[in-house]
Amino acid sequence: MKTKGSVLRFLISDALSLLGNSIAGVVLPLVLLARTGDALAAGFLAIICAVPQFICGLVGGVALDRLNRRRVCMVSDLVSALSVVLLPIVDEIWGLSFGWFVVLGLLGAVGDVPGMTARDALLPEVCERDGANLQQFVGANQSLKALMNIVGPATAALLMGFMGDVDALWATGACSLAAAIVTAGLPREIGVVATSSDSNDAASHESAIERTVRASRTVLVDGLRTLFGVDALLRASTLLSFGIAMVMGSWQGIVLPAHFTAMGAPELAGCVVSSMGVGLLCGSLLYTAFSSRMTRRTWFVVSLSGMALGMVVMGALPSVPVLMLATGVVGLFAGPTSALLGFFAYDRVPESRRGAAMGALNALFLVVAPAGAFFGSVLVSLMGIGSACLVMTAAWIAVTLFALTARSLRDLDAPAPSEWLASR
Repeated sequence: MKTKGSVLRFLISDALSLLGNSIAGVVLPLVLLARTGDALAAGFLAIICAVPQFICGLVGGVALDRLNRRRVCMVSDLVSALSVVLLPIVDEIWGLSFGWFVVLGLLGAVGDVPGMTARDALLPEVCERDGANLQQFVGANQSLKALMNIVGPATAALLMGFMGDVDALWATGACSLAAAIVTAGLPREIGVVATSSDSNDAASHESAIERTVRASRTVLVDGLRTLFGVDALLRASTLLSFGIAMVMGSWQGIVLPAHFTAMGAPELAGCVVSSMGVGLLCGSLLYTAFSSRMTRRTWFVVSLSGMALGMVVMGALPSVPVLMLATGVVGLFAGPTSALLGFFAYDRVPESRRGAAMGALNALFLVVAPAGAFFGSVLVSLMGIGSACLVMTAAWIAVTLFALTARSLRDLDAPAPSEWLASR
């Protein structure tokens, strides 16, 4: 894909923002465990931050129809940078406590979600301005995200080895700040949204707030009805996506950090997460290249079975090389599953209801993964790491058996319900 100025700046900004978030995703749980010594604290923090994330996920999409999206991206990255660099500063001056993690975690949560939504909204506009092919650009952007999910955790491991845990967050702040600076270099007309002339009037402002709340409620209600109300295949695939997100959120956010912290080598958590990212990228590329060679059902069965095998090995917490191999296997087989579930989310939803469905789905994912982390933290606190791993392995096997035996997931080529087809 031939890149032009705006497209290139967008990709660089997105890569920097993703890199910072990926580093923070590995470092923050380790810092929290090191300062509090309590896995349950990490779970509580995830739940507390999930509430504003969920609200921002619903309201953000509505508000971005009225705000300058380029500026929202910039402010979001600056807030994200501030929330993470304050952690080493506070740790140096007063010492980090759980209360500080909550305050700064809420600040970061409120800042991150609108920025991610704003970038998604900017993407087609950047393509249109530079005359880039939207399909190719989306593919390039997805590959970039997969690459950052590999580079970020590995970078986190290196930084923690050289700088220590909390000081590694300076790199996250630098990435977010650089992303804001690059975004500022985009043409000013990108991201501008037309507003009414009476937008400064107090009554008009009040009614705008009411409209935003009403629109957010409509997105949630209509989205939930679309995802769960009519199409059995869509309902089952959505529930499966949530089950996978909960278990993986618990593993990455709680179990692996607690395990490597207990070993005295927290930086190894980043290496293990990177190995899963490598597997996921390879699995996605293989599915893209050979998806037509097998039926969707065959891909589905092979993918879930391979993931279950890798999770059984992971659950035994073997040596680090074997654990990295197992997480790589999980990522490799997760690639086709992720692609299939994403396909169903788009293909089974009518165009007229896609906005509400995607808005509700994204908002729910902002709650599901933290809920999984909280569940994992409770298990680790009550049972210890080894027993918690066995319980989560059993939960994964249960999710796999549900997916393989559910009647609604047997015929993956079944047509959508007639009322869906009528509304397309």
